[in-house]
Amino acid sequence: MSGAARGARVALRADLRGRLVRRYQRFFADVETEDGRTLTVHCPNPGSMRGCSEAGSEVRCSTSDDPKRRLAHTLEMIRVGRAWVGLHTTRANALVGNALAAGAIPALGGYTSWRREVSPGPSAESTRFDFLLSGHVRDPRPAWLEVKSATLAEGRLALFPDSVTARGRRHLEMLAKLRAEGARAFLLFVIQRADCDAVAPADAFDPAYGRALRAAAAEGVELLAVRTRVSPRSIELLGPAPVQL
Repeated sequence: MSGAARGARVALRADLRGRLVRRYQRFFADVETEDGRTLTVHCPNPGSMRGCSEAGSEVRCSTSDDPKRRLAHTLEMIRVGRAWVGLHTTRANALVGNALAAGAIPALGGYTSWRREVSPGPSAESTRFDFLLSGHVRDPRPAWLEVKSATLAEGRLALFPDSVTARGRRHLEMLAKLRAEGARAFLLFVIQRADCDAVAPADAFDPAYGRALRAAAAEGVELLAVRTRVSPRSIELLGPAPVQL
């Protein structure tokens, strides 16, 4: 990934401070607030949150005033060591959308329009990709882009996924198919923590995903990664990171 990816951010208001009591049933977490209350909050992360769910860890939550919501608060981030780790997976997509608008990721530059949540066609069954880029000034090919949020870390190396993901493998297989049909195809890892410098497949947790990732790369799927800094006020794009296969 050439050039310096920088200049995009997503604003946050994660004002509710607390400590994680537990995360359970995938989409729920109990948080003890500073004033001693225990609140059940929405957990917007479908993964295992391995390494990012230790009881007693400092967390921050956002608050919604939507009366239709069952839970008013959303778990946004957790403190691991000295870094905030972003747990809200769709924030990664929002950041990439802002980065595309700002031209902040050079490897994805040159496209004049993009759409979100697009299916390649009926043969793709229910597969949808996060972005479809088009209108490149020099390359007429459409470009399919899937975004993955990486939160697991081993030292300064981010790992993905943090649990077995059949859906993630299907995305890779479809990206490789689209590439073979003449389109460009990208997989972009957003590292939602500032204490990692690179990303790699988590072979210990899902070796099949690692094999699929390497096969997709060999077939022309372009692998990208960006570093971010997560804070209670924003997620900021820091720069590119290598993908280690």
